[in-house]
Amino acid sequence: MSDAKKYKIRLFLSLVNNWEQYGGKPQYVKWGQAVGFNSWIQEMAVYVKSMDPKHLVEIGLEGFYGPSTPNKYLFNPSTYYQQIGTDFIRNHQIVGVDFASVHMYLEWLSETISDAHIQFIKSWMQAHIDDAEKVLGMPVLFGEFGLSTKNPGYNSSLRDTLFSTIYRTILGSTKKGGSGARSLFWQLFLDGMDEWPGDGMVIVLSKSPSTACLISIHSSRLILFNSMCTWNCKWGCKKKHALEEFLFHNDL
Repeated sequence: MSDAKKYKIRLFLSLVNNWEQYGGKPQYVKWGQAVGFNSWIQEMAVYVKSMDPKHLVEIGLEGFYGPSTPNKYLFNPSTYYQQIGTDFIRNHQIVGVDFASVHMYLEWLSETISDAHIQFIKSWMQAHIDDAEKVLGMPVLFGEFGLSTKNPGYNSSLRDTLFSTIYRTILGSTKKGGSGARSLFWQLFLDGMDEWPGDGMVIVLSKSPSTACLISIHSSRLILFNSMCTWNCKWGCKKKHALEEFLFHNDL
């Protein structure tokens, strides 16, 4: 945390524990089932805010639409995902939650992936950006995305198409002062570490030059955009600047 402060890096601190010795995921499921899923989120969000009102809280959802918005089921990858207990709209309307979170993987559609699945990403992102703006009134972070090298149909060009599509959508929303906040791909490793955890999602920049270039360009654009902001700037402003062509030119 000290180094993060030194280099002006923002951290997401996950207030959960995966390991069975400390309760792990089964314990969270028990607590959630005992009081209702949504009620557990409400209790935890308010509790965290009561201890630390100065930091933002999010709940780390994958973004699947649930019973509160059956008209949105068509955006889910399949009917299975409307039955797993999460509800994007209802869960994010809870007091204490500051911004929305969404994940996105082509593998949700099928193990064999292709360019045809990119359309799902476009509609998935736009649906959540629209709902974050018009219903929730908060930014939305696309907190996980990636493409496994182990899946049938994988190639580096398809992964670059996925990244380009996501970055273009984020920048388009940013340009309009919309809810599309930022995105975090899954996951960046150093050279020599890419054999673990073995899910095929690891990106080592030195081994993926085309993808690294996309990430670098997108990051540069966001840095420049942020440099135009001030602490007095209201969310939703529309910025005009000489660097706009560089920031938003659709060459990703």
